[in-house]
Amino acid sequence: MALTSPRPISSLLSLYPPLVAKYHDYVRVQTPSNSTLRVPLLSPKVIGVANSRGNRSHQEDFYAYATLSLDPQELRLSVKKAYGIDWDPDKVGLPFSRQAVFIGIYDGHGGSGVSQYLRQELHGLFESLDKSSVPELFNWVKEIGGYFKRFKGGALSPWIHGPEGTPCLDLEARATQAFFEVDRSLSSDEMAQSCGATASVAILHSLDAPATPFFASKQLSLTVAHCGDTRVLLCSTEGGQVFPMTENHHADARVESIRLRRMMGASLITDSFGETRWMGALVNTRCVLSLGDLRYKKFGVTPEPEVRSKLLIGPEWASLVFVSDGISSVLSDDEVVDLTRGTPNPKVAAERIMTFSQELGGGDNATAIVVPLAGWGRITGPDKTKDLREYRRQQAGE
Repeated sequence: MALTSPRPISSLLSLYPPLVAKYHDYVRVQTPSNSTLRVPLLSPKVIGVANSRGNRSHQEDFYAYATLSLDPQELRLSVKKAYGIDWDPDKVGLPFSRQAVFIGIYDGHGGSGVSQYLRQELHGLFESLDKSSVPELFNWVKEIGGYFKRFKGGALSPWIHGPEGTPCLDLEARATQAFFEVDRSLSSDEMAQSCGATASVAILHSLDAPATPFFASKQLSLTVAHCGDTRVLLCSTEGGQVFPMTENHHADARVESIRLRRMMGASLITDSFGETRWMGALVNTRCVLSLGDLRYKKFGVTPEPEVRSKLLIGPEWASLVFVSDGISSVLSDDEVVDLTRGTPNPKVAAERIMTFSQELGGGDNATAIVVPLAGWGRITGPDKTKDLREYRRQQAGE
């Protein structure tokens, strides 16, 4: 996807020195003869994407994917913390033990500046972070004031007083640091005061030895860091059941409403469309760059992501699907995953999701990303939403 760089982002990037990127646009595959193949992530058989601006004049949805090079000991610690498994990177060997695939979906609002920045920078920032910068970041967060006066560091708390004698970062801490660092970077740009984006990021890390790519892994670690209302859905091979890895961070969601009321009491207002908004302005309350709206930071809008992990037995899962709210506002989770059934490759599956949402009248910016797992093409049981989809299609045609 071509990136049009608006002036605010260009000027912002010039403030920071270039990072030495280790990420790349392919995944390494080890052959039975111990040679290495490079499979491009851009292949429609590896990751499928459909992206549309709908009937809007501009595109604010963006996405990115890359293979990161991360510290094997950090990955080992993350696996131990999340699943109680002592994964041994030495059994995999370099470079496979450092390999983790990053996939991100970003839904902008108030302009495309923040979502474009995330598409361009977040994966590189995620890869390059170091725990030594946590104390400075924590001090900046506290200086925001208001809601963040009581911030204790969350997943970053082991490092806020310095890195000496502390463990390496785990993936939850790395994701939290990355989201806050984006917030800090954009805080110097006037654009981000009234522009922002939601973000959902998945890290796929194979635990197999010998190494296997994510689309063939028998054991696969999935970590999702999420802010906002983009959706990340697992589809099982048994009956095509849906397992959501995210929940929408809307102001009237139970956990979010409790968090916000603790901060400012009765500031939840229902608008004329029946949507609950924080302080009458924001629907999403957790988002990278505070939904961009940095002016709301001190009032409880936070970039701190919700992080979830799940150990996948590869053949039990057919796919991982990402959708922006241009699709999830039209289609149910079950409809989204059922539309991937019987498709020849992930690209066709993503286009099928997009096309059906548009047939039902979806006109917003919309993105669908379909990532095949080891059970791709092996969903059993009937298509649960087939009759419903046909009925909805007929109703939309009338």
